[in-house]
Amino acid sequence: MATELTWLGHATFRLDTEAGTRVYVDPFLNGNPKCPENERSPERCDLVVLTHGHGDHLGDTVDIAKRFDCPVVAPVELRDWLTAAHDLPEANDQSPNKGGTVSFAGVRLTLTDANHSSSNWQDGKIVYTGEPTGVVVRQDGGPSVYFAGDTNVFGDMALIRRLYAPDVAVLPIGDHFTMGPEEAALAAELLGAPRVVPCHYGTFGLLTGTPDALRPLLPAGVELIDPAPGETLTL
Repeated sequence: MATELTWLGHATFRLDTEAGTRVYVDPFLNGNPKCPENERSPERCDLVVLTHGHGDHLGDTVDIAKRFDCPVVAPVELRDWLTAAHDLPEANDQSPNKGGTVSFAGVRLTLTDANHSSSNWQDGKIVYTGEPTGVVVRQDGGPSVYFAGDTNVFGDMALIRRLYAPDVAVLPIGDHFTMGPEEAALAAELLGAPRVVPCHYGTFGLLTGTPDALRPLLPAGVELIDPAPGETLTL
């Protein structure tokens, strides 16, 4: 079985690994205007991965976790908040911090830095949910995928290249809340991944960056893979 990556609109992805593990990254399904209707109720899930606590990334995490009794890997403060505020089981093995690696169902997840913010609402107040992260997803015999999360470009993306050499880089390009196409092109250069998948664009009016704006800015030899919402890529 090949590794398959399905974009579900905004920054939400489903990753099906070589071994058949199904991973949802930042599962903002219901309320996501770009998520296809037939994708809003997952048929199965083996693992949820969160990059930070904003509602457009946390999304349906709690419902999915309780429905499928699956692990939720998230930065430590966010994972602890999910236990305290949403009654997910306490699980220290699911709450790494930046630089930490955890493994579930044949998938290794390493949290990386990201330059953004992370918060959510609780009892009518904004609560801190830790620092934002990116995540590198690795599997034996399959491609490695770097999900940058919400971020701008930063020089230490070169360290992600050196340490993890991702085969695919999933980068936000919408601008305003994250980097836009110009910064994303530099991120691609620093990361050295041969393939780039854009995300976090077109969902709302403020997110004006587009794949067409990114494409001519990418380094020579970097392939831009631009799926439609609901489209599955074979990596």
